[in-house]
This record gives sequence, C-alpha cells and structure tokens, in this order.
Amino acid sequence: MVLQKAEDQGVPKMLTVGTDPNDWGDYQKLARDYSGKIFYSAGLHPGYVDAHWEKKISGLLQYWQSSLMPSALGEIGLDYFRLPKDAEKANQMIDWQKRAFRKQLNWARELDCPVIIHSRSAFDDCVSEIDSSGVRWKRVVFHCFTEGISEIQQIMERGGRASFTGIITFPKNEKLLEAVKYQGLEKLMIETDSPYLTPVPYRGQKNEPANISVIGEYLSFLFEKKSTYIAEITSQNSETFYKIRELS
Repeated sequence: MVLQKAEDQGVPKMLTVGTDPNDWGDYQKLARDYSGKIFYSAGLHPGYVDAHWEKKISGLLQYWQSSLMPSALGEIGLDYFRLPKDAEKANQMIDWQKRAFRKQLNWARELDCPVIIHSRSAFDDCVSEIDSSGVRWKRVVFHCFTEGISEIQQIMERGGRASFTGIITFPKNEKLLEAVKYQGLEKLMIETDSPYLTPVPYRGQKNEPANISVIGEYLSFLFEKKSTYIAEITSQNSETFYKIRELS
C-alpha cells in the first residue's frame, strides 16, 4: 500500500535510512525484496549511542561486504538536543557520540561512500568532525536541514549539501526557506523523514513517502518552477548522490 501510494504520486524509488543495528538487516531485506525500488543505508544514529556504541557498530562494515551494499553510511552525527540534565552525564554522552561519529566517518572515508549526517544543536561540532575526518565533502549530505544561510554557506563552501523535509512547509520558517533558496536547485534534495515531520496540510498525521510530492509542490512555488521540473531535478540529484541510478 505504501509503495503503491508513493508510485501513484510519482515516487518510484526511495531510501530507507538505517539508524541502529536492529534495522540494518530489515532494510537490506526490503531493498532485496523490492530491488530497484527500495535502497538502504546503515549507520548508528547519535540517539542510539551509549556506553555500548562500539559493540553496536561492530557489524556495520559487513553490509559493505555483502552482495547488496548500502547506498550510504548513515545516518550518523551528533545530537545535543536531548542530553541528560546532569552536566557530567551530558559530557559523557557527548564524548560517546563524538567517538562513534569519528569511527564511522573514518569508515566512510575508507569506503568513499555517501554519508548522511544527523546534526541537531551540534552544527559546529559536526562540521569540525567531518573536516578532521578526511571524508570528501562532496559525499556529505546534512539530512533534515533546519539551519539558516550561515550554516548552508559553510556546507556549500566545503562542497557538501543539505536535504530538506516537510519542515519547509511549516509556518514561521523564514530562515530555513532562505537556506533552501541559497543552496538552489543544482544540489536540491528533499526527503520525508517518514513517519515524522509530515508536511502541511497533513501535519499531525503519520508521514509516508508519497508526501514527497507535497514538499515538491511547495518548492515549485518557492522557486517559481513547474512541479514536474522540481520532481525531475530533485530525483536526478538524489539518484546521482546515492548512485541509485547505477544500481537500478
């Protein structure tokens, strides 16, 4: 049903984003069962980092040694939004997150694969860690970007890009819309982050891949382009970045 609804809205391909070892295998199976339609990534999201992070990522590289490799490593990064209130525990959590991030960035550099970055209330540290890692910035996408022009400039100056969700349709988001326009169409990528961040006018409902068309329609007004053009350019950009076209 989800796949059919998406296809009916002009979304024939999608990427399932790995966040935890418990979902990597499931997403690989989906990609195998729906070859050419579903692709997947694998990585340890900072929200799942804890004292056992090394054990959690110990099996990550095996997916790049399998017959069906991920299209990207991620999502990985830093998230300081929900740190413990106790300062000592918060610092410990930041340390674990940085160590897990560095390890995975090192692997991404060795693999020279696309990297999906999760950055929440931690932009400067994320940029610093990527700079230090040696990962090629052209392989980097900051997913679910919610920052402003200053941050998008820093990403673009390094050769990276951002991907935008249904948040762009929310009210009082002037700085985010400025960032979208600043990046422009050449690198524009959009995503749903399903089942979260459902775009207006469906906000409050469970999000799904079909709603990418709603985000595209919104962008057609923002850029004053036909929605068919937005669909074409964002699909092309995503397929090129993730090398999906070569695999389907």
